[in-house]
Amino acid sequence: CGRCGRGFDQSNLHELTVHHKDHNHDNNPLDGSNWENLCLYCHDNEHGRFVGDTNKGTVNHRTSSNASHRPLADLAQRLKQPRNKS
Repeated sequence: CGRCGRGFDQSNLHELTVHHKDHNHDNNPLDGSNWENLCLYCHDNEHGRFVGDTNKGTVNHRTSSNASHRPLADLAQRLKQPRNKS
C-alpha cells in the first residue's frame, strides 16, 4: 500500500486497489501519474476524507510527495521465474 506500506502477495492481492489521486476516474494518463495503489482500508479512508472535505466546501489537496513504495514493480520478473513444485 502506498500509504501504510502494507505488503501484498497472492493470498491478499485482491485487497489492493487502484486509487485516482484527483478522484476523477476519467483521468487515466498513460504514465499512471494519477494512480496510487492503496489497500482497501486506506482507499476507504481517502474517499471518506474527500467526501467530508467536499461536504464542508473545502477540498484538501495534499502537497506531500507521492508514495514511493512499488509492491508490484518486479511482478513481470517474478512471473518469468519457474515455480517451485515442492
